[in-house]
Amino acid sequence: MTNRRRPLQHRDPWENLASDEARRVYEEGRHDFFWIALEDNMPGLMLRLASMPQLTPRLPKLKNLMVSFRPAIGGSAFVLGLKERSQVEIFETLCRDVVAAGEAGNDVEDALSRALQRTHRWHHLLRGGRLGGLSVEEQRGLVGELAFLRVLVSDLGSETAIEAWTGPSGSSKDFELIGSCVEVKTRRAAAKPFIAISSEDQLADVEGSRLFLRVINVASAVLPEGQSLHDHVGMTAKLFEQNGSVFEAWEEALYSTGYDPENTYDDRRWLLGAAADYEVVGSFPRIPLPLLPGIEGVRYSVSLEACEPYKLEGDLIEAIRKGLENE
Repeated sequence: MTNRRRPLQHRDPWENLASDEARRVYEEGRHDFFWIALEDNMPGLMLRLASMPQLTPRLPKLKNLMVSFRPAIGGSAFVLGLKERSQVEIFETLCRDVVAAGEAGNDVEDALSRALQRTHRWHHLLRGGRLGGLSVEEQRGLVGELAFLRVLVSDLGSETAIEAWTGPSGSSKDFELIGSCVEVKTRRAAAKPFIAISSEDQLADVEGSRLFLRVINVASAVLPEGQSLHDHVGMTAKLFEQNGSVFEAWEEALYSTGYDPENTYDDRRWLLGAAADYEVVGSFPRIPLPLLPGIEGVRYSVSLEACEPYKLEGDLIEAIRKGLENE
C-alpha cells in the first residue's frame, strides 16, 4: 500500500530552495502543500488554492510570523512565512502540524478550513493558552462575561465594549469604562445565595469611578437544548467582524481567557437566566482594604441577601452612560 503521507527526506525543508521553486511537503499528499522561499529568503509554507475564498477568513496575527493569502500560478494560495530565521525549528513544527490538519480535509476548501483552524490554535497557544480546556465554573464565568459584553456592544458600540473588557488582561475588574467599573459574577439559580470573590481587589473602590456588580443566573446541563460555549463565543464574535482592529482586540481578549476553539465544549449547554445589579459603595459587604500586613491571596463569599440594600435603582447601562457623559 502506498504511504500517502510519506514526507520528502530533507533535513531542512527550505535547504537550497530558490525563490521561484516549490517543494511538495508530501510526495502523494491529498492536497497541494508546498515548502516555499518567500521574499528575503523567508521560509514559508503554501497551500495552493484554485481561487481566493469568496469570503476572506480572518487571519491570526502571530509575532515573527506572516499569515496571508497571495496570488499563485493557476490561482491563489494560503501562505505562512517566518520573519525570524532563528525560530526555524519551531516554525517547521508549526507547519507540519498545520499540514497534518489540512491533509485530513475532504476537499481543498475543507483543507483550508482545517489549516486555518490549526493556525488559530497555534496563535492561542503562543499567546499563553492552555490545552486542558476551561473548567465548568470557568466556562460559566466566561458565558456571563460574554453576555454582558454583548449588552455593551448593543448599547455602546463594539470599540467601546471591547476596550472595556479588561478582565482577560489581568485587571481586578472584569469591565472598566470611564467613570465606572463592572464586576460580573455568575451562579447556578438553585445554588446557595452566595457569590465567590476571588481576590481582595475585586470589590475594592476605584478612584473616580462607580463600581457595579452584576450577578447572572447561568444554568448548565449536558443536554441537546440551549447553547454551547462555542455558540456563545460565535454569536459574540459576529458583533466584532465589521472592524478588523476591533476583531483583533476581541480575539486577543478571548484567547487570554484560556478559551481554545478546538477544545470539546459541545456537550454542555448554557442557559442565561435573570440578572441583578448592585452598586458596591459604602458598607457593601466586602473585606475592607488595606489588608493587615502578612495577609494576601484573600478569597471569600458574599451573601446576596446582604447585598439587597445596595441593589441598583434604574438601568445599569444608563448609569454607565452617565459616567461616560460626565467625563
